[in-house]
Amino acid sequence: MHNRLIVSLFAAGFASVAGNALAADHCSANEAKAMADKAVAAVKSLGADKAFAEFSQKDNPAWHNKDCYVFVVKYDGMVGAHGGNAALVGKNVLDMKDADGQPFQKLMIDKAKTGSGWVDYKWSNPVSKEISAKSSYVQPLPGLNALAGVGIYK
Repeated sequence: MHNRLIVSLFAAGFASVAGNALAADHCSANEAKAMADKAVAAVKSLGADKAFAEFSQKDNPAWHNKDCYVFVVKYDGMVGAHGGNAALVGKNVLDMKDADGQPFQKLMIDKAKTGSGWVDYKWSNPVSKEISAKSSYVQPLPGLNALAGVGIYK
């Protein structure tokens, strides 16, 4: 009985440590919002071209925190920057849909046209390789007809 208790406690402790380690690898909602705010400020100070180039560099720690990165989508659907997949830059994603068929890019654009906020959708998690709930905080980039966003997995 004593051995089972020790094994159970060890397993529970390991699961707790593993869970905390996994949580530490994920960006929080506050971290995502702060990164989006920082991205808007960078566009204002550096200019769109330079800021967008920096956002799309995967090895740039200023724009990559854990699993968070900045993306920019113009209101016509063209990707201006993408820290997770630079190959998307210059592509039109307006009609892209999530796992449930929801046009999440259009929802992000609609949200940014009226202010800042969160958009929920389902997307493939690169770590688990499973469809997961995801939210992106988006905000308008004034004068550019575009939004800056940062997403988190829930």
